[in-house]
Amino acid sequence: MSIDTVDADQSADDVIDSLIQRARAAMDEIADYDQEEVDELVQAAAWSIYEEDRAREISEVAVEDTGFGNVEDKISKKRRKTLGTLSDILGEPSVGVIDVDEEAGITEIAKPVGVVGAVVPSTNPGATPANLAMMALKGRNAIIISPSPRGISVCELVLEYIHDELEKIGAPTDLVQMVPPPASKDKTYTLMDEVDLLQVTGSSNNVQRGQESGTPNYCVGEGNVVSIVDDTADLENAANCIKKSKTFDYATSCSADNSAVIVESVYDDALAALEAEGGYLCDAAEREKLEQAMFPEGHGSLSGDVIAQPPEAIADAAGLDDPDARDAEFFMVEGRGIGHDYPLSGEKLSVVLTLYDASDFDDALETTQDILDFEGSGHSCGLHTTSDAHVDQVGREIDVARIMINQPQCYGNGGNFNNGMNFTLSMGAGTWGGNQLDENLKYTHFINTTTVSEVIEEDVPSEEDVFESYHEKHGR
Repeated sequence: MSIDTVDADQSADDVIDSLIQRARAAMDEIADYDQEEVDELVQAAAWSIYEEDRAREISEVAVEDTGFGNVEDKISKKRRKTLGTLSDILGEPSVGVIDVDEEAGITEIAKPVGVVGAVVPSTNPGATPANLAMMALKGRNAIIISPSPRGISVCELVLEYIHDELEKIGAPTDLVQMVPPPASKDKTYTLMDEVDLLQVTGSSNNVQRGQESGTPNYCVGEGNVVSIVDDTADLENAANCIKKSKTFDYATSCSADNSAVIVESVYDDALAALEAEGGYLCDAAEREKLEQAMFPEGHGSLSGDVIAQPPEAIADAAGLDDPDARDAEFFMVEGRGIGHDYPLSGEKLSVVLTLYDASDFDDALETTQDILDFEGSGHSCGLHTTSDAHVDQVGREIDVARIMINQPQCYGNGGNFNNGMNFTLSMGAGTWGGNQLDENLKYTHFINTTTVSEVIEEDVPSEEDVFESYHEKHGR
């Protein structure tokens, strides 16, 4: 399959209108699919990138054409996320009557949301389109993907394999389309405006534009994940979890740890544990070199020379000549502050971790919230602890949509086989992060529900039932 390019004189409106018309026609063809046929659509999309040879090819093209991440981790991501997502949704009701409550006289009927538009990032150009396609197809929707300029070739390859599988089962390939090259903001923004439902995973600019489009949307939050290490933590396990989260796919994930806030009484031991995991602590001069290489113009100017790059490339970019730095798996810097004047307190999309010491657990929570308020509001944080009281306290006091306890956040936030989070590559941050979505994106977000209400036996509450406790406390 090849993706047609757009004629120079063809307007963005014409391009997107054509895609949407084809998408609606494809939806009409599957309007009468039963649950088994719908689940087969999802399986087809899943197998398109799960099959080992395809997963490798897509990953190799992704690294070669985007320059981000590493092949083996991308293969692992595609297969783990696809398997987990398929397991989550296969067999779940999404067609016709999905729930009946006879006592309440309520019947719920699932229906498509329509044509879905999906804007996907260059950091996950293969896994995210397939993941979203699975969820959209589960609701009998069509989906149109708008890849980043760097991710076009990867998206074309993913669609080729999805279309191959859809053809095997006799389903219309226009259920899954992409905005044709060349990439342009006009086409992406027109897609945002014209589809029935929008999902944006990627840059803050695209997320903001998506949320301003007026289209119902499930745009995601900005990441800047923090891990807290308290004075009861298993430090070796905590260091291993943070290392895994920091280094997986060279930190392409929005759930990769960016900062660790460590209680002072265990700071030195935690630092030693992180060093044992391959971390290299930069001294003051190296820290300055690293910050300048990463943020040449301050916060908001993250250099492409470090984004999702191997540690040796970052060492080269920053001029870190110490042999131990050259052999490091990730770099650590000690935090000097939080906010725009301290860009290393923000999201780094690289194998660089900022460390903060806290006088006690309360101070650790305050520092964590300060970091998230600066960048990453509502997204997520982690806690390494053996204290149930601290687990309860962090849940009550930190305003995020998800908190991982004693887990690598890069693995856990988006669902893992050892936790109960649903698998996804798109995570909302609630109103804290300016999102409508405060949970992990899942297939139910791609379904409209008609509620049918029938008459039941009248049950009118008495005044005493509903006001008694109030009147007893405050009088009439």
